[in-house]
Amino acid sequence: WALDRQANGTIPDGFILLSFSDNPRLEMALFVAVSVFYTVTLVGNTTIILLSHLDPHLHTPVYFFLTHLSILDLCFTTSCIPQMLVNFWGSDKTISYMGCAVQLYIFLGLGASECVLLLVMAFDRYVAVCRPLHYAVIMHLPLCHKLTFLVWASGIFGTLVQSPTTMKLPFCHHHRVDDFVCEVPALIHLACGDTHVNELQISVIGAIFLMGPLLLIIVSYGHIAQAVLAIQPQEGRSKAFCTCSSHLAVVFLFYCSVTAVYIRPQSRFSQKGGKFLTLFYTVVTPTLNPLIYTLRNKDIKGAFKRLLWKDRMANEE
Repeated sequence: WALDRQANGTIPDGFILLSFSDNPRLEMALFVAVSVFYTVTLVGNTTIILLSHLDPHLHTPVYFFLTHLSILDLCFTTSCIPQMLVNFWGSDKTISYMGCAVQLYIFLGLGASECVLLLVMAFDRYVAVCRPLHYAVIMHLPLCHKLTFLVWASGIFGTLVQSPTTMKLPFCHHHRVDDFVCEVPALIHLACGDTHVNELQISVIGAIFLMGPLLLIIVSYGHIAQAVLAIQPQEGRSKAFCTCSSHLAVVFLFYCSVTAVYIRPQSRFSQKGGKFLTLFYTVVTPTLNPLIYTLRNKDIKGAFKRLLWKDRMANEE
């Protein structure tokens, strides 16, 4: 039954995603919690996409990138949460080999794209704070399109490098994936053969798509901090800080959990701790992102009020 193409040329029919199968009560509680979080994710990110498209006041680079972040989060969660809910709900926790492969390709590609997109958004904030007089000239629409193309292309590159070699691992006969989703660290744990090449590969990919962008984000915010401290009026400092605080919060939430799982895939703290980290960046973070960007954002609130007012006026007429 094991996946060992070199030995017999066969592939498994599927895998069993264990999640918390030894604790049915916890699984039912997680089913309810994940369902709520997923609903908020769908509503919140769809709202941002619609408002950014419909309101001319939001046709700016920052909301252009925010729209792509919302699209990424919607696709990222939808690639894994429906399967996760099915596993939580019933006793059938199987996923086909092809389903696992598709989930891995999409999951890894979108995760890599989000890492690069957060770097692009940090660059946008750097230009806005450090080069405000040249912002419109630097962040023109063609550059925004090129940057988003880089975001999506980098995700495709990342998944095409890592996913095929992961799915070719010599998986153990019990075919039990001790996780909620088919992700690289969990599949490496399932392998019964030598995984040193895969671990080296994921370390290199992690350095490129996790540590590299994170280092550049830290450097950019170092320059932003210097620029903010040079602003004399306290009101100006507060405004500059508010433009960056939401993005910093999103970066912190995403990178802390993902880095802990992917930089050292064989450790993952305890296996149960690794599962909760996976839950955090697949379920919680995509839910918090739209809330972080909307609850303290006057532009989004204004766009929402204008849209409601327009609908009210249309109904009265």
